[in-house]
Amino acid sequence: MLMKRLNLLLKPSSSLCNMRCRYCFYSDLSTIRDTPSYGFMSINTADKIINNVFRDLYEEDEVTFIFQGGEPTLVGLPWYRHFVANASSKKAGVKVHYAFQTNGLLLDESWCELFRENDFLIGLSIDGSKRFHNYNRLSSDGGGTYDTCMEKKDLMEKNHVEYNILCVLTNDIANEPDKVWNFIINENIRYIQFIPCLEPLATEIVDPKKTAGNALRPVQFASFYSRLLRHWIPELEKGNYISIKLFDDVVNFFMRDMPTSCGIDGQCHNLYVVEADGSVFPCDFYASDIYKIGNLTESTPGELFNTAKVQDFLHVKPALPAICGTCPWFSRCNGGCKRLWNVMYAGAGGALCGFRIFLEKCLKPLETTVLKIFK
Repeated sequence: MLMKRLNLLLKPSSSLCNMRCRYCFYSDLSTIRDTPSYGFMSINTADKIINNVFRDLYEEDEVTFIFQGGEPTLVGLPWYRHFVANASSKKAGVKVHYAFQTNGLLLDESWCELFRENDFLIGLSIDGSKRFHNYNRLSSDGGGTYDTCMEKKDLMEKNHVEYNILCVLTNDIANEPDKVWNFIINENIRYIQFIPCLEPLATEIVDPKKTAGNALRPVQFASFYSRLLRHWIPELEKGNYISIKLFDDVVNFFMRDMPTSCGIDGQCHNLYVVEADGSVFPCDFYASDIYKIGNLTESTPGELFNTAKVQDFLHVKPALPAICGTCPWFSRCNGGCKRLWNVMYAGAGGALCGFRIFLEKCLKPLETTVLKIFK
């Protein structure tokens, strides 16, 4: 039997959060569900989920539990200690990995101990500079959270916790790549992922051409990464490798034929979302009622994922814009991630594709530099 790698994104605090970010896509998404928040995941629900997950796993299989929110720390540290202990008691030979995405506000020495002892990879949300962060990432009382988040970054470094930085890429931030680069260098950031700021899903469904708020646009996407690469290449040539996830993903995909990000090859991959009551959705971007595929307290992953509803979601795509027909990279990207169409690709009927513009400007120098440095 082939070794399986199963990835599950669990929301033990559902959409509950102790911050009020201006651009929170999950807050927007939850408002169009019949149940905006499923509350906290109970220990009983977690145990049922773990049992059903391990029913589908065998020796040398791997499972990654990714905890996200809302804010996943809100469910409390004892919940995670129980979860890890239960998962560790299951089938020997199954490799269990953990990741955790947090705003950081509740982190302390005890959380760091859990993370370090169980090899959690932490994604800490910080938006590229104090000004950008404090404008968008507000506490529940409306105050800025940058200083606190930077203290939590220092706390994890002190406690030898593995982490990367998650930065939501709004149009405003995309227009200031030099300031973002200064933040990366000044704060000694080694790993950073820029997450495109999205339109609310309801807006996408009603009018895919409509723009709202500070959602990223394809031209700004291309401009941001093109200008960031001008800083990144000289730094790499000096021997200072900084992991910027899109650059890593493009190198892996175009030079090694390894799709390391969901949707870069136009295909949805298996990262299933599990809400606090066990409800399962095929993608974090589509955790709404019409996409619900079942409940992981009642079925195994295999029973849920091998259904017609999931296969339709994975393989049925809307009509691609005409610009895709003239793109030299279309056979590789196949139109890209359908949820990111309007932010980094051409979108519905778009005349410009941000990913294509980026590849035209940057793929060759990126490949040339990587081959020179890592030959």
